[in-house]
Amino acid sequence: MSPVHSEAARLLGARIRDERRRFAITQMELADLAGVHFTSFGKIERGQANPSLDTILRIATALNLNPAALVDGLTADMLPDRPHTVTVRDLIQARRAERSE
Repeated sequence: MSPVHSEAARLLGARIRDERRRFAITQMELADLAGVHFTSFGKIERGQANPSLDTILRIATALNLNPAALVDGLTADMLPDRPHTVTVRDLIQARRAERSE
């Protein structure tokens, strides 16, 4: 079994799985409704894949959900190997500090 892609992917998959189970439908049924291959869908639910925005929108639409419900609260801190922890706010503050010196 493949490892979990990230904590964000794991949580997204769990939210999708919970919604699917709430409707008492199979992975194959929801994958078909969303236009996603069922093996890819299974990986998404297990957090082993990093779905594209298109795929998230397809799944949310099939579940009759606002896509925000699936990603609410997910943060960059949940991603592996994050290249930068600096934000735009930090960059602007640093520039302002340089100018005032």
